[in-house]
Amino acid sequence: MPVQEISKQVVQQIQVRQIQVERVSIVSHKPLAAVLEAIDAAIGHPDMHKMQADAAATKTYAEMEALIEKLTGPTGLMQFLCLDMGMYIGKGRPGQTPGSFRLLVGNPLIMRRMAEHVPDTASYAPVTILIDERADGVHLTYDRMASFLQSYRNEAALAVARDLDRKVEALLTAAASE
Repeated sequence: MPVQEISKQVVQQIQVRQIQVERVSIVSHKPLAAVLEAIDAAIGHPDMHKMQADAAATKTYAEMEALIEKLTGPTGLMQFLCLDMGMYIGKGRPGQTPGSFRLLVGNPLIMRRMAEHVPDTASYAPVTILIDERADGVHLTYDRMASFLQSYRNEAALAVARDLDRKVEALLTAAASE
């Protein structure tokens, strides 16, 4: 059977959803290293491979919840990944390039609570935080989860998303503050 015929059989329906995103940007006059250090201290840093293996080995939600809660920082959040974007942006440029870091931050339990109501949530969580140096200071930028979920019109998922937004924005505000 030709590939084109197979693909027609596999694709049942294609949906396109328009999403309007709210972006929060906080400007700090602290040095980039100090901002990163403050965020680093407020979130957990688990070994992701070990966490996934340990979570898979749990027998109940309560066991998984206890495992995850031990791995989060004081904010209830953890770092999934840190990408040094500045290293790529600056490659081959003369002089010092401003720092730029993209953090994937979240909590699998929070994602689960949203995804129970809106499965697409799993494509938005963990959230992305961009921390980069610009002429006017260090920018901490975050796209609100509630704005991603608004078009799904599910109040239960939105309540969890708004709570996540408050946690992330409190983290960024604290890290940016003198």
